Amino acid sequence: MKNSQDAFTIVGTNINEVKSQNENSGLSYNEVKEWLVKTSSGHGTGNYSDTDIQEVKNSIQNPKG
Repeated sequence: MKNSQDAFTIVGTNINEVKSQNENSGLSYNEVKEWLVKTSSGHGTGNYSDTDIQEVKNSIQNPKG
């Protein structure tokens, strides 16, 4: 049964149904790329890294212990 508030495209696609299915479809392409970078130690992935480079340099120059 169709809701009277459902919006349809000119070819008949139910927009609200598509949005609902998208919410339950899993990770987006960009979310997958980000997850892969954070979990695989990839090379050349600096754009996606959340590593603080200055903090790493400081820890190398001033080791604790």
